[in-house]
Amino acid sequence: MDLQQQITLISQLLGGGGLFLLGVFLITDGLKTAAGAALRRVLIRFTAKPVAAFLSGAGITVLAQSSSATTLATIGFVSAGILTFSQSLGIILGASLGTTSTGWLVALAGLKFGIGKLAFPLVGLGAVLRLVVRGRKAGIALAVAGFGVMFVGIEVLQTGLAPLSTSFSPADLPQGNMAGRVLLVVAGIVLTVFTQSSATAVAMTLTAFHSGMIDLDQGTALVIGASIGTTSTSALVAIGATASVKRTALAHILFSLAAGLLAFLLVPLFIWGVRWAEQHFHLQFGAVILAAFHSGFTLLAGLLFLPKVQAFGDLVERLIPERGPALTRHLDASLVEVPEVAIEAVRRTLREVFAEILATLDRAINQNIRPNAGRLTVTLTALQETRRFLGLIPFSASPADHQNTRASIFHALDHLFRLAIAAKDDFEPDAFGDEPRVQDSKRMVVELLGRVQPVPPGGSAGFADAPLQRLSQTLAERRRRGRASLLEDSARGVIESDQALHALDGLRQLDTIGYHIWRIAHHLNAEVRGRTDAAEAARDVDEFQAD
Repeated sequence: MDLQQQITLISQLLGGGGLFLLGVFLITDGLKTAAGAALRRVLIRFTAKPVAAFLSGAGITVLAQSSSATTLATIGFVSAGILTFSQSLGIILGASLGTTSTGWLVALAGLKFGIGKLAFPLVGLGAVLRLVVRGRKAGIALAVAGFGVMFVGIEVLQTGLAPLSTSFSPADLPQGNMAGRVLLVVAGIVLTVFTQSSATAVAMTLTAFHSGMIDLDQGTALVIGASIGTTSTSALVAIGATASVKRTALAHILFSLAAGLLAFLLVPLFIWGVRWAEQHFHLQFGAVILAAFHSGFTLLAGLLFLPKVQAFGDLVERLIPERGPALTRHLDASLVEVPEVAIEAVRRTLREVFAEILATLDRAINQNIRPNAGRLTVTLTALQETRRFLGLIPFSASPADHQNTRASIFHALDHLFRLAIAAKDDFEPDAFGDEPRVQDSKRMVVELLGRVQPVPPGGSAGFADAPLQRLSQTLAERRRRGRASLLEDSARGVIESDQALHALDGLRQLDTIGYHIWRIAHHLNAEVRGRTDAAEAARDVDEFQAD
């Protein structure tokens, strides 16, 4: 093979692999656009049990044609607090199985049936439709074009490998001994890391096997390497990330390594079984057998892990313990690339800060002591970090409901700052005293605190807004009426002036606390209720100060 032929071969291999990878990207982006928020809703909804999470992860990956997309989305949801770490494990296992579907698509459609003849029409049809349609239909058109580009890539790879197959044989690669298999597994890992796509590495392996350049033993080793190499994306995302992101990434890496080790041990038995079937039943499996091997060992590993998924999760949590401020653990810098998820991370953080402030106030009011200044300082620091993170989230042309959610987040953050400062600097338990009017308001605040419950991890329980509003408005009315009656009683000498001023201060403090709690609960609950009150938010003023 002269230099010109070598250059042509290299360009065709690079171009074919690039076209295949580009096709996968177009399919992933197109189907994600077509699905809208459906993929996120499925991930969040069907994860209560490990088996359901496993099937959800596999199904979504088959649809999106990208385990990396599913894994990265899962990592983002865990970091944002939308999913718990234990829920994410089943999705990660399922995504590893789902990504093997690309191999079946290549083996059956791309190689066996020669669908490359339809590739260019698919590209043209998808491109034209993309120009004339909008919204989700445009996403479907993009996916159609992506399938065409992917099959063009497979055809280019086959064309490039055709002359090479006459001068290159499996004997030129490491043979089916232990050392040879290890070298080929490493080669599969390197190829996947280089392309950042296990689908491309598997497609190239299947094409080489179909062309006779590698045998079954060598093909299985390369497929195992591709399966392990796909974890490189998770590893890169985990660098410098929060503990929850690192845990999810480590779980993905450990599972892929375990599945690869299992496959490596089963290779001799698998090859013996294939050869036995070919000899006794005169079967010719073709590249499909490698796709079956990829799916088979991944499914087997998933079935072995699922019953012990809780123990697996406990192990990962011990390996990567939680460090840093607990209240801001959801605020991972990688989330700002997905504004919707980043906003949800902020909302979850604010709800947890809210719960911390409520617990501090509840103890202080019931025990008639000053709130714990140290705990309130921690919450104020968390709020400042949340405000900084919120400033990093880019504004985009998002739907109106997302914009309203963002506006509610800003309102909630403002009220949380005011409530924390009021509790830290203005709260004086001596102001409550024994004055009946103050004690009535105090009992109402205790009732209000009891109605606002913190959200469990991964949960989405909401607040009952109407009762909180009634209690807050009643507190404001009691303060206004109490102020007039206390000043009158003080002027007539019924109570001492100092006692009246203390009581006035107590009514003001309790009204302030009640008002901010109601407004925080209202704004943090906007998404849960499925609606937003823009007019209500516009009236968000300190009404409790008006007499």
